[in-house]
Amino acid sequence: MNASSNAAVPSASSRIAFIGGGNMARSLVGGMIRNGASPQDIDVAEPNAGLRAALAHDFHVGTHAENEDAAQSADVLALAVKPQMMKTVCAGLSAIVQARKPLVISIAAGIRIDQLEHWLGGAVAVVRCMPNTPALIGAGATGMCANTRVDASRRALAQNILGATGLSLWIDDEALMDTVTALSGSGPAYFFLLVEALEDAAVAQGLPRTTARALAVHTCAGAGRMLAEDGAAPAALRERVTSPNGTTQAALESFAAGDFRAIVASAIAVATARGRELSSEFGS
Repeated sequence: MNASSNAAVPSASSRIAFIGGGNMARSLVGGMIRNGASPQDIDVAEPNAGLRAALAHDFHVGTHAENEDAAQSADVLALAVKPQMMKTVCAGLSAIVQARKPLVISIAAGIRIDQLEHWLGGAVAVVRCMPNTPALIGAGATGMCANTRVDASRRALAQNILGATGLSLWIDDEALMDTVTALSGSGPAYFFLLVEALEDAAVAQGLPRTTARALAVHTCAGAGRMLAEDGAAPAALRERVTSPNGTTQAALESFAAGDFRAIVASAIAVATARGRELSSEFGS
């Protein structure tokens, strides 16, 4: 697997069209422009007039109500629509895709590369990816996989685009993308649940809620930063905090008694299985 963050911008000759102008597309557009991409090379198709106006105002990109108008001159087509809409959207764009043969990047959980190729008419270079919501603040984590039609230059182009919002990693086996979805795609929700639980537990012990929330948020943010910057394994960092017979050890023993690791493993397993199910629900 290869990683990239703070990526360079795509080449000046690449025109990029986003189909869908929601939060994830907005985060990618913003990240690309922050990294030096030209707004004149970016088009966004979005049916919601308010979202179109905001994108045009904030980023000065081209905006369109119709998908075909955004896609007609695209070298890269980023499909940022809900999974249940993907088959219909691809059918509407298949003629343009067959004529132009752009690089297609899909940002949709559960939609396989072979489904996208089929819906777009076949023989298409496709990158399937799974970003997460911290991409909205430039701190995302994105897993990517590509079919064999994506050559080295197009892999670099996809990585540059997706790396504009944080870390990007290539996954060699597409079957593992469902685990990526379960881990990093859904992972922010698990983290938010942990912070919720810490806050509520501290309030139950008598701390004011505003104090409990501030301490929980900054403790978790600081721990995450240590993980990212220290380089030590999570287990090693945990051991540094854990004094024999101290308060941390008592808490960790309580987690172990509740089989914390098994709970996490079960959550990842069911989320992975649900990702596999989604592809069959959206059609062949």
